[in-house]
Formats: sequence, C-alpha cells, structure tokens
Amino acid sequence: MANKTLLVAQREYLENVRTKTFWLGIFIVPVLLAGVVGVSMLLEKLKEVQRYSVIDLGGGDLLARAEREFRSADAKAMWRLAAKMQDDPQLQELRDKAGATTAGEPSADQLKAVLDWVGRQDAKDLARLGELGASRRFEYVSTQQLGIAATDPQEVQRELGQRVHKGELFAYFVLGADPAKTVDDFRYVSNNFTDVGLRTSYESALTRVVQKDRIKAADIAPKVAAHIQEQVVCKPLQADSKGGTADVKKENVVDQWAPVGFVYFLWMAILGVASMLLTNTVEEKSNRIIEVLLSSVSPTQLMQGKIWGIAATGMTMVLVWVVFALAAGWTVPTLLGVSGGSAIMAVFMTLQNGGYLLSFAFYFLSGYLLYAAVLVAIGAACNTLKEAQNLTQPVMMALMIPLLSMVFIGQEPNGTVAKILSWIPFFTPFTMMNRAGGPPATWEYIGTSVLLLATIWLTMRAAGKVFRVGVLMTGNPPKLREILGWLRQS
Repeated sequence: MANKTLLVAQREYLENVRTKTFWLGIFIVPVLLAGVVGVSMLLEKLKEVQRYSVIDLGGGDLLARAEREFRSADAKAMWRLAAKMQDDPQLQELRDKAGATTAGEPSADQLKAVLDWVGRQDAKDLARLGELGASRRFEYVSTQQLGIAATDPQEVQRELGQRVHKGELFAYFVLGADPAKTVDDFRYVSNNFTDVGLRTSYESALTRVVQKDRIKAADIAPKVAAHIQEQVVCKPLQADSKGGTADVKKENVVDQWAPVGFVYFLWMAILGVASMLLTNTVEEKSNRIIEVLLSSVSPTQLMQGKIWGIAATGMTMVLVWVVFALAAGWTVPTLLGVSGGSAIMAVFMTLQNGGYLLSFAFYFLSGYLLYAAVLVAIGAACNTLKEAQNLTQPVMMALMIPLLSMVFIGQEPNGTVAKILSWIPFFTPFTMMNRAGGPPATWEYIGTSVLLLATIWLTMRAAGKVFRVGVLMTGNPPKLREILGWLRQS
C-alpha cells in the first residue's frame, strides 16, 4: 500500500515540477520582491526637487534664521562629509572656505560658510551626497529669483499662488508679522497635500527659531530654558532571564516583527499549494483520469499520494524561497554598502535566523496537510471548479482571520487573543509562527503542535471517507447532509 501511495506522490510531484509555469511561479516571488525594493529606491532617487518660496510679513531676519535652522543638520553632515572625502574636488572649495578638515563640531561661522556653499549648489548636484536631507530634496527660491517685483504682501502672495497653481513652485510659506506674540497668521500654500515632508520639516525649524526668540524676549537664561524644554526620553531596554537588562538594538526590534512577514509568506504558500491540490483533483475527476488511476490504486492510496506529492511540490517551492532569502541576507547588505547597525542589515540578518526558517518549514507542512485534507475532500465531491469555489468560501473566510490579525498578534504575541487562536488548529500554524518573536513558552509549542497533528490525523480520516465516495460521483454536487452521511460510514 505504501509503495502505491509513493508512486502516486511521485507522479504528482514530477507532473508539477517538470512544467515551466511551476518554476516561473516560484522565481516570480523573489523577483517581484527585489523589484519592489529596487523600484522604491529608484523612485526615491528620481523624486523631483521641491521648490518653495517664503514671505516674511515681519520684515525681520526670521526668514534667514529659519533657513539656517532648516538646513543645520545638512550643514553638519556636509561638514563631516567634506572632512572625510579629502580627494573629492567638488568639496575642495568647501574645505578651503569653512576649514572642514578636522574632527569635532563646527562653529557657528563655519556652519554659516557651509550653508552659503550649499546654497550656491544645484540641488541635483547634491543628490549624490546621500547624507543630505533638506538640501537634496528642497530648494528655496526667493521672490527676486522668481522675477516678482511687487512689494505689497497681498500681491506677492497672489503671484506666488499663480506659480504654485502652474506647478512652477511646490509650495510657499507665509511667516507671521509678530511671531513673538502669535503664530496664527503663519500659512502654508500648496496643491499637494499627500507629501508633507517639506511642511513638517520647515514647521519644526520655525518652531525652534520662534521658541529661541520668545525665550530671549522673556529674559530667560539659555540654560534655564534648555532645562525647562528638555524632553523626557525613556531609554528602551530588554529584560533577560536573570532579571537584568540590556540595550535594545535594531535587530531586536526587527526580530520581533519578522514573524509577521513570515506569516504572510506562510499564508501565500499554504493557500497556493492547497489550491493547487484542489484544482488538480477537480480537473482529473472531470476528465475521468481518476477513474483510470482507481483501477490500479485504492481511493485512500490515491488521496494520500496526491496530498504528499503536492506537499513535496510545496516544500520544493519553500526550499527555493529559503535559498533566495539566505542568498539575499549574505549578499544584499554588501552590495548596498550598509553597516552592521542599520535597519536594512537587521532585516537581512533576520532572514538567516535558523529558528524562524525551521518554524516556517514545520508550520507550512502541517498547515498544508490540514487544509489539503479539507480541500481534497471538497475537490472529490465537486465536478467543476465553479462548484468547488462555492464550497471553499468558508475555508477562505477562515484563512482571512490569521491574515487580518497578524499585526495585532505581532504587537501582543503573548496576549489573550494570540493564546486562544494558538489552540484553534486551523489557525495554529499562522498564529504560532506569528508569536515566534514573543516567544511562547515551550509547553505551548508542544501542546499546540500535538493538538495540530491530532487534528490533521482526524481530518485526513474524514477526508478519506469523503474522497472514497465522492471521487466517483457525477451529476449534481452532493448536499451538505449527504457529505455528513459519508462521514458516518465506517
């Protein structure tokens, strides 16, 4: 009996892996993922420089100070870059003017010299200097540069509004007349409200400048003001088994969220492979191929062979994905030139986590066997794919629960909801994979696994009874009452 089951499994496996569409389907997933990452990075580089202008109703130096504050982080980054890149001729003028050849923080005059140099450069020329933020993405254009000769603020705003409407400007700011008293007359005018990077960054810079002015006007000592404004930051630490604490690294955070990504791929793999089994069963039944096969093997042997053959097909798919994941974890950080402490490096280090990969393989196989038993029974009872699709709707609805709850469980891997779902066998593979970042207690792994395997055995027996009767039936699909009757047969 085992020999015939193995022959059926071998036939199912070879029938799938010999097709070009199977390998195309396998390789398309990592190719699409790489494409999404690559295109996202490319689009970020191709993002157009946002040109903006500013009107200062107060007529003072708020605009100049706001610009310096807005680009202060860039000035410090450029200072460090110029000191580091001694062989770059483009930065030679900056080194000569600002003296950016030593370590340490630049003085106020040196920062001003750096900002003056940055202001004379084209934003596109600064794009290659990845350490820059505002100066690479945003370009300030004065009203004089725009050719606006009007001096009346209302007329200037009207002309700037026309430039925004035509797309010549991304936005313009209106700085209030007396920010020491009120900021109610500050304005931001744009026709694009999906990209708020310019607005939020510039508002932060204006806030810092206005706060400094108000502190000075109130005659508060700078040290006292800094003490009052000091933000409370609770340093994140993680507890160990001995009650001690350790620093939280980026890889620790990524490691706890990684199971969410694994669950999504687990969901796709189980759904895709189990659906393959369903389609295969319905097609062979409608084409009468199953009748030919049943002349040589029993219904139980045929069902088990089909399930295990498709399981081997799915494991081949998962194995290829794991190889791609490991290859990406070893090569991509080097190709991108990312450091060991970066978020990207943490993600790819997680891909090499053997515990996650073994859990993924176990829960894929167990989840597939559980859902495969249900779907192969449905396929045996149906004559067309349309009939099968109607009967699989409850199964699809059940499969949506772990997908919809994966973020919630990722946030509370040891919460009440996660624990309850872990003990429902049809959700166990997804929920326990999702909780791997917790992680659950060892007894929960053992208990849920035993329950899951017992459920698979019972489901397989029930599916065998349905398959034995339904696979040879033709005509109208059986009703639920009839299927339940088959289950009661010995």
